[in-house]
Amino acid sequence: QDQLVESGGGSVQAGGSLRLSCAASGRTYGSYCMYWFRQAPGKEREAVAAIYTGGGRTYYVDSVKGRFTISQGNAKNTLYLQMNSLKPEDTAMYYCAADYFSPSERDRCVTPGNAQYTYRGQGTQVTVSS
Repeated sequence: QDQLVESGGGSVQAGGSLRLSCAASGRTYGSYCMYWFRQAPGKEREAVAAIYTGGGRTYYVDSVKGRFTISQGNAKNTLYLQMNSLKPEDTAMYYCAADYFSPSERDRCVTPGNAQYTYRGQGTQVTVSS
């Protein structure tokens, strides 16, 4: 059974850091685009970061560039999001997700608008207070 399970969320003050983890099971995510996306109450879902597991290409939304880093574990079954210099506007439920893209399609992973979030977890809450 394919499963993505997020952890590491919590409450921090502005300027603090959190590291989110996503444990993937059920399949080998060798040629997948893996994402972190977030959704705050009353706001649209927003892709925060993406990484192509077959080549390490990454994408970040402008608002987190220089503050967040997406990475994968050596076995490609763990996804991380290191979040530094957190701001109140980062407050949201954060989700881990994955879509299959063949190696020839890997640029679609890091191009906004292609995400389907075929596989997704239940989310972990991040709350940043001012």
